[in-house]
Amino acid sequence: MARHEARFKVLACGRRWGKTTLGMTQAVRHALKGERVWWVAPWYHLAADPWRAFKARFAGLWKEKHEGERRIDLWSGGSITIKSADNPDGLRGVGLDFVVIDEAAFIREEVWSDCIRPALADREGSALILSTPAGRNWFHQAYVWGQDPLVEGWQSWQLPSSANPRLRPEEIANARLMTHERKFAQEFLAEFLDDGGAVFRKIRAATTAPRLDGPIPGHRYLMGVDFGRYEDFTALVVVDDTDRTVATVDRFDELEWGIQRERIKALAKRWNVTSILAEANAMGEPNIEALWRDGLPIQAFETTAKTKPGLIEQLVSAIEAGDIRLLDEPVLIAELEAYTYTMEKSGYTRYGAPSGGHDDTVIALALAWKLASTPRLTFAIAEVW
Repeated sequence: MARHEARFKVLACGRRWGKTTLGMTQAVRHALKGERVWWVAPWYHLAADPWRAFKARFAGLWKEKHEGERRIDLWSGGSITIKSADNPDGLRGVGLDFVVIDEAAFIREEVWSDCIRPALADREGSALILSTPAGRNWFHQAYVWGQDPLVEGWQSWQLPSSANPRLRPEEIANARLMTHERKFAQEFLAEFLDDGGAVFRKIRAATTAPRLDGPIPGHRYLMGVDFGRYEDFTALVVVDDTDRTVATVDRFDELEWGIQRERIKALAKRWNVTSILAEANAMGEPNIEALWRDGLPIQAFETTAKTKPGLIEQLVSAIEAGDIRLLDEPVLIAELEAYTYTMEKSGYTRYGAPSGGHDDTVIALALAWKLASTPRLTFAIAEVW
């Protein structure tokens, strides 16, 4: 593919395939030919490794090195400059011969259409567009162009992580085992998924829980609580741990905290709840302490960038595997279907509702399921009710 004559090459590949190495090799080749080369990453810190590699490659050979600008000028007349896509204004006004766009799926479409593509026009420059897929965004469209023989100048390839001979098959097999199906398909198989950044799959197939008025004798019930008041809702989800079904969902807002606690206590009593896991963020902690003093079997869960992915992915796996049956509650189903994820600069996966949406029932369900799937978290208080 490196020697293909296409002007615009698009490579969709799984994690650790080696796309960055390929991109650096091509950038060096073009710079040595006397061309003006840019390396564009979604965020500045993601280009730190390529910048170090370029400096090592040309150590003692460059004409000038501009550390502040992250630019190396070569005696050939060529140059390599590191650029960040989170500052589009810094991508304007320069004619280019060759551009490597790393993790292109995480770059806004206008960065390509308004900044980079025009910069290639006067010098008839070329581009190598690299990324792991992230839904059907502009990177997917670029890939489609590369598959269409009628679109002149474009060519695309799709390669899974397993195509890297340095990755042992056992490593891929372990990743498949430990990663839910949808995420594995995107991150390791390099598949473009119809639901883009959506997290949960097989939701409708899992919506088979019966609607009951109260608890089934002999069954154990657990509750997840996500607190909110004005902009967000307080959501309560009760799970039948015996049948692995969602028993009931309650959701409300604009109620003072004392009234909210009474509502939580009433639902817990009605369903004979033996254990509650509640999000402790913001106003959660004082409410949890108050409910504990009132005798509820409640524990706190601190949601952070490190703890939230595990919480959500545990629920994702349960729904995909059919381990939990969902109640046909329109709000819950809608929030699950809209739930999405993005990759943060820190490297963590950020889960949440789309802009303007809510995820209160999703979090409450995930907390209840964590109780159900982690026995050490469950406990009973004798004669609570």
